[in-house]
Amino acid sequence: MRFVWAVVAFVIAAAMIGAGIAQRTVFQGPSEASANVQTDGSEAYTLIDGSVLTSVPGAQTLRVEGDGEVFASYGRTADMKAWLADVPYTAVTVDGEGTVQTATVEPTVTPASDAAAGRSPVDSDLWLDEYEQTGSLSTTLQLPSDMSVLVASDGTAPAPSNISVTWPIDNSTPWAGPLIVGGGVVLFIGVVLYVLGILHVRRRRRPRRKGLPLPVTEPISTVDADAEAKGVVSRSRRGGARRALIAVPALGVSVALMAGCSADAWPQLAATETPSPSPTVIVPEGQFPPAVTEAQAQRIVSRVSSTVAEADAALDANAASQRLAGPALAERQTNYTLRAALSDRPALPAIPAEPVQIVLPQTTAAWPRTVMTVVESADAATPTTTIMMLTQDSPWDEYKASYVGNLEASTNLPELAAPYVGATQVPPDSSFLVLAPDKVAAAYADIINNGDKSASYTTFDTANDLLLSAIQANKTQRTDELNQTGAGTAQISFSASAGPATPIALATLDTGAIVAVNVYESDTAKPTNPDAVIKLDNNPAVKALTGVDQSATGFTTTYSDQVFFYVPSQGSDDQIRLLGYRSSLLEAKVSP
Repeated sequence: MRFVWAVVAFVIAAAMIGAGIAQRTVFQGPSEASANVQTDGSEAYTLIDGSVLTSVPGAQTLRVEGDGEVFASYGRTADMKAWLADVPYTAVTVDGEGTVQTATVEPTVTPASDAAAGRSPVDSDLWLDEYEQTGSLSTTLQLPSDMSVLVASDGTAPAPSNISVTWPIDNSTPWAGPLIVGGGVVLFIGVVLYVLGILHVRRRRRPRRKGLPLPVTEPISTVDADAEAKGVVSRSRRGGARRALIAVPALGVSVALMAGCSADAWPQLAATETPSPSPTVIVPEGQFPPAVTEAQAQRIVSRVSSTVAEADAALDANAASQRLAGPALAERQTNYTLRAALSDRPALPAIPAEPVQIVLPQTTAAWPRTVMTVVESADAATPTTTIMMLTQDSPWDEYKASYVGNLEASTNLPELAAPYVGATQVPPDSSFLVLAPDKVAAAYADIINNGDKSASYTTFDTANDLLLSAIQANKTQRTDELNQTGAGTAQISFSASAGPATPIALATLDTGAIVAVNVYESDTAKPTNPDAVIKLDNNPAVKALTGVDQSATGFTTTYSDQVFFYVPSQGSDDQIRLLGYRSSLLEAKVSP
């Protein structure tokens, strides 16, 4: 019976080990799936749609081979198509059966210039990320279906035509290891049963003799002392050695098979951490996605900072215009003029590159697009917190900072939406705020002009407004300086007005808004005596801007204020409060 059970064990062991080995060899599936894209190489851009990337679940490995520069970037499909709308490109999609197809898409809008055909895709602010290598490029992505990949060379040469996408396939065999090890255990049991069966048969075949009992002093060993002294091994010991030698191969086979099993041949029983719940953020139904991601905003701010720093060093207004616009550019242009004429004129504060503390993107699928950022200076010697409004006018333009100001240390920003949710842009004439954005600058200018007699005085939190106090201090200083040399022969007057820049407003979570506006402050010094003149001995900046050192009609000097306010919603008891500002000399001219 032991032999029967041994044979059964051998059969089961062979089946288990064979099944385990088969799972790791003949029955193991492929480790990846792939799709090859072969274009005709006639267009400068190739757009791989998100439907191709997600046709197989899992991470996507993109491989591109070309003769020269190879460029790839990814972003939202809608943004990619908007960037390619004025040029022909090759679109890569999949049909209903999952077959990869290519087609040429013609321009849908008229190119703004002839440069569109040779436009470089490198460093566009639309891309979520980009890669560039020579000859070949390989990168692993994990993109959703609403994102696509752009492949190009330099925007002029045809895009690389040899493209492939591969996806990993889970071909792990978690039962191969247990089957092989279990088979080894059953094999060992079978060997033991087989050995026990042999021993049992031999014991039954041994002769049985009956006789007188042996004397107590007679040796019971069947081997004489001489044979034992010569090292002759008895029959029973030889059988034990053979049994040991029989068991060794069984153990060796099991160990060898176990050594060949990798981690994916075993069930993964490791405990996984239970994720902790995160706060729920409700996105309004139908809301567009935010204009940029946090990583995108960080790159944009870094590029703005780098470009402006280079322009500041070279006093190059054209270079500054690549990343600045509106009041932010105007103050830089004046500063460059003054620094070129006056060696001791300080530069404007640099725009910090990092760290970006707050990102509030507009939720939109159209252009122009707006993003508000708050960046802390990494310079410990001159710590500043900069608030900016950046705008992208079209898919082909870069983000430009149109409003730049400094936040005070005591400033408390209102509660803002998360960057991945974004905020809506409030129209300039919105009636849902205590004051429409396009009326904020004029109302604030009226307070500067009339103080507590202004009709808007109680609408603003003037008690904690540092800009108003600074403006009043400057008025007093300018008046005192003029009276020291021109008392009775000259006078100075001050006025403020809304600047020409369009206000920008982004909604806060309490239905209020952060509003950036432009205010002009002007002072006019003119003689009251027909024989008197206004001299600029103590005002080299105005002298440098006007090109004269005195005037019989006087001078008008204008300062530009970039001001950020929090404007509460209609019906709120809160006042409009100042968040940050930047004030700088804008222009000076001889009075008519």
